[in-house]
Amino acid sequence: MRHTQPATATTVASLNTVDDETDRCVDDLKSALAVHGITLPSLCVDVPTFAGVCGRNAGLVALGNCNTETARKLITALRGTGRAEGSVLLDLDLVAAPKVVPELRRTLRACLGAPCADVQLCVTELVGNVIRHLGEGVPVTVRVARSGGRTRVEVSDPDPRALPVLRHATADDETGRGLALLDAVALRWGVEQGAAGKTVWCELAEDEPARAA
Repeated sequence: MRHTQPATATTVASLNTVDDETDRCVDDLKSALAVHGITLPSLCVDVPTFAGVCGRNAGLVALGNCNTETARKLITALRGTGRAEGSVLLDLDLVAAPKVVPELRRTLRACLGAPCADVQLCVTELVGNVIRHLGEGVPVTVRVARSGGRTRVEVSDPDPRALPVLRHATADDETGRGLALLDAVALRWGVEQGAAGKTVWCELAEDEPARAA
């Protein structure tokens, strides 16, 4: 007859540590998927029994089942990562809404692999402009690329008319400072208009994440 060795206090403490790490991993994965419009209700931590515990494999991320639409979104999201340095780092379609901004900022941090306060500021302001002037629920595309020693940020929306205007806010103004901040941190910025929409872009020095570290 096989006997299972009872869990010791050390084993339980180690298991709890691993579970905490796995919980954080699941939370980060949920946030990253949310930016792509992907929700997996079954995404959770699967903790094996003590008999199955081996080393640091105590906490397993259970992705669970999903329909074909979600599966296609996952494929698109995964194919959009791992690009070579000097090319597109992020090419993301999302629906403009305040709730996606925190996840978007975390995704930018993960894509650039270092603190990137200026890039986050620019993307936040450009997406915020869409929300303020076109309303929530507008589809936008966010792109971040590196080339020629610069980081280029682009936010595209389907309205070719509502153009951003740089203005100097007074002390009494509650809004209007975001584009001025973007103008201050970017090397240059502008707007590209087309029949189907517009793209507002800006360029920053590529070493910005290092300066923010």
